[in-house]
Amino acid sequence: MFVLVVGGGKVGYYLTKELIESGHEVVLMEKDRARAAQIVDELGSIVVAQDGCEGKYLGQAGSNRADIVAAVTGDDEDNLVICQMAKHHFDVPRTIARVNNPKNEELFRHLGVDEIISPTRMVLGSIEQDIPVHELLHLAALENELEIIEAQLQADSPAVGRSPGELQIPEGCSLFAVVRDGVATPLRSDTVLREGDKVIAIGKADCEVALHEQLIGTQLEDSSV
Repeated sequence: MFVLVVGGGKVGYYLTKELIESGHEVVLMEKDRARAAQIVDELGSIVVAQDGCEGKYLGQAGSNRADIVAAVTGDDEDNLVICQMAKHHFDVPRTIARVNNPKNEELFRHLGVDEIISPTRMVLGSIEQDIPVHELLHLAALENELEIIEAQLQADSPAVGRSPGELQIPEGCSLFAVVRDGVATPLRSDTVLREGDKVIAIGKADCEVALHEQLIGTQLEDSSV
């Protein structure tokens, strides 16, 4: 497989190194000539010391025959431009972009980037695994600013002993599954919720406060305080 990596920072450097060690053909683009020269000394003459945002240099690096273009610079705008050119001008089958600001994820998806890698989202997900069970847990971000959210019901939850139809779920949000005793099942209108259930919902951020009140039972604190 031929992979064109754009961005010679730590992410790009170690990605390139691992790909080489796995037997793949790799070219790394890094516009900082001093950094590019340093990588050449360490990894060999696989480096193109040019700006991957420039179409002619992207072409010279071999994007027209690349199986994957991975844009992993520290600049979201650059990564988006690189993936757009790779996809639409060089017909690269698969584009991967590093997205530093989670707010940009929807734009990247909308513009056709095949895969998004968000270090911020990954770290946030790891941190949220340690959030107490009386808080909502954000499992994943979807298109159109939607998120998958989990709430674990405690004994004092207003949802315990009630069915979804009895809850005041805000418009634009939906409860669609329950995890009980380690088994996930669709949430039906007549399902009676129990203590310990993990209720899975999908919705936008603006329905989170009401969702928290219905499933957890306490008002979310105002983050501006």
